[in-house]
Amino acid sequence: MRILYVATDQPVPGTTGGSVHVVQVASGLAALGHDVHALASPGGGPFQDDGVHWHGVGPPLRLRHLRWTRAGYVTDLARSLGADVVMERYFNFGGEGIRAAARTGALAVLEVNAPVIDHPGSLKRWIDRALVIEPMRRWRDWQCRRTNLFVTPSAEILPPWVSPERVLRIEWGADTARFTPESAGEVPFQRQPGDIVVVFAGAFRPWHGAIDLVRAIEQIRSRDRHDIKAVFVGDGPELGRVRAAARGVDGIEFVGAIPHGRMPACLAAADIGVAPFDVTAHGPLQIAFYWSPLKVFEYMAAGLPVVAPAIPRLQELVRDEREGWCYSPGSPTGLADAIVRAADSRARPEVGRAARRRVVEEFGWDGHCRRLSEALERALRTRDGAATSQS
Repeated sequence: MRILYVATDQPVPGTTGGSVHVVQVASGLAALGHDVHALASPGGGPFQDDGVHWHGVGPPLRLRHLRWTRAGYVTDLARSLGADVVMERYFNFGGEGIRAAARTGALAVLEVNAPVIDHPGSLKRWIDRALVIEPMRRWRDWQCRRTNLFVTPSAEILPPWVSPERVLRIEWGADTARFTPESAGEVPFQRQPGDIVVVFAGAFRPWHGAIDLVRAIEQIRSRDRHDIKAVFVGDGPELGRVRAAARGVDGIEFVGAIPHGRMPACLAAADIGVAPFDVTAHGPLQIAFYWSPLKVFEYMAAGLPVVAPAIPRLQELVRDEREGWCYSPGSPTGLADAIVRAADSRARPEVGRAARRRVVEEFGWDGHCRRLSEALERALRTRDGAATSQS
């Protein structure tokens, strides 16, 4: 298949989960023999030589809200390539890929990892209603009605009228060949003999819960436990607040954002991965915990047991005392208690190995791309068969 993958608001190469996702999906489909052309914003270096035809195209003025204005360019490219499939990474103000598919007759695929529907109390929903004709909802509905296949970790974030036959529910993943317990390379932190290193990797947004890990380490210190050290990897809008909360708390180190290529060695040098999501800090999470968090899969691939809140979606990925330790998100000491349980457990090495086995078997990017490829081929056959029967 000739696939045009539209993700113009994602920088490639980049350090964010979205950037990693786009690279892994594009290169994974190319490795399966598909002719993949990917549109992405130029990132912090040259595009990889990974079998993908990369096109450096970002939104005008680097404003994501203007992404939709690239529709003409995307349509012309899809037509010149003779694309069989146009797959777009969903964004509220996107739609350029779905419009290109509609204009060229390509299969329209929407990769959805953020809610299409509005959450209760949504400001966007209020503005839309104030405009009477609800332009944003109508535009989203137009995109969804013209989509042949939705690819998403959670069908709950799609409009309820979308038929299940058009949905591939699938988790995102980890590169299990690169993220291993044996990964070697430069490590951005130091550890002393006897240290138990807890790692947080993320974009430092309020709902990522980094500040809760700081508070947990402070509680652990109050119990006279000085062997547990926390390393924070990444950057983002909450970093200043998290750093301020960490002042005066020993055993906490911030290493900043590092290239994704250095992450395997960084995780392999740690002992426990923490994903302290706070669903109360992000309105759309009222719908459901719809994320398929890359950090969790990469922790697991590196052989780290994972500490995470006992939220139904996360409990599907991290089973308590099997791939990690879960805690009640409502407990003021739940995160600290879970970290101590993980640190003190004799089963911790085996739990880490079990986490690694699970992600290799179920959540590798290679498996994700195989399932996606099969779904694209089925959708093409279904569409072409329906067209033939009507002719």
